[in-house]
Amino acid sequence: MKRFDLRRRTDRLDPETQYEEIARILATQEFPWDINQALSFALFRTYAVPTIGRLLFETGEFTERVQKRYDDTGLILDAVLEHGLTSEPGRAGIRRMNQMHGSYDISNDDMRYVLSTFVVIPARWIEDFGWRKLTHNEIVGSTNYYRALGKYMGIKEIPETFEAFEKFLDDYEREHFLFDLGGRAVADSTLDLLCTFPPNNLAPAALIKRFSWALMDDPLLDAFAYCRPSRLVRTLSRGALKARARLVRFYPVRTVPKFARDLPNIRSYPTGYDVEKLGTFPRTCPVQHTNGTVAPENTSSRTALDA
Repeated sequence: MKRFDLRRRTDRLDPETQYEEIARILATQEFPWDINQALSFALFRTYAVPTIGRLLFETGEFTERVQKRYDDTGLILDAVLEHGLTSEPGRAGIRRMNQMHGSYDISNDDMRYVLSTFVVIPARWIEDFGWRKLTHNEIVGSTNYYRALGKYMGIKEIPETFEAFEKFLDDYEREHFLFDLGGRAVADSTLDLLCTFPPNNLAPAALIKRFSWALMDDPLLDAFAYCRPSRLVRTLSRGALKARARLVRFYPVRTVPKFARDLPNIRSYPTGYDVEKLGTFPRTCPVQHTNGTVAPENTSSRTALDA
């Protein structure tokens, strides 16, 4: 295969009906590393919304069992992406998310926001650090993939276009980003985990964290009360990723898809896993619902947030 053959393939697919194949090619062949990094940063951004970051802190899952929660999130989404939204493994993954999320009091707006990060942040990351730009067809297809996933998760009033997702995300962050001790604790725990991933584990943790902060925008840094990096540190960090992109441009085309389970970061299940046993199984909601009731375990969820 030639270097741009996959782009030609995605541009021949119909983004209105073949969006799953477009999303699968982008995430597992064309940009596997970039999209994995971008989705990690997408989830990280959500901690800066206090109602999300505080909930994740109160569950204890992202501070006491952060490696497992990271793995479960990736593997559940992996099952949906690899096998399809309506396949048995895909339905099992969505069912697991719905069972977990139904145990918590999560607003539809927060759920729409998390979904929007999964649509917008990968596109912005690839725009800045990808070895090539996404085509219009790929952006529409990826957007439609997450719109379909959101519908299966019961999210209401899902934006209809990428541009609408962008506007919703930017407006929501401008209105809701705020410092919260719980959100900060979850962010710190996630960065600590990042420092253990190969090859990051070969460098000082302080250096990895400084590099990560340099990739964050000021509103996100301020929401976590992280110090803003100097212009030099930002330039060097972003320059390193741009240099990587120029190098990757000359790599051979990936012909064998690379899924989340193939990543060295996934470490909780060395002997295999069952999608239906991933995640948490809370018997009752560990946080008080605003209406004074507790949602049963099997209540349908409406978000992409893996609480």
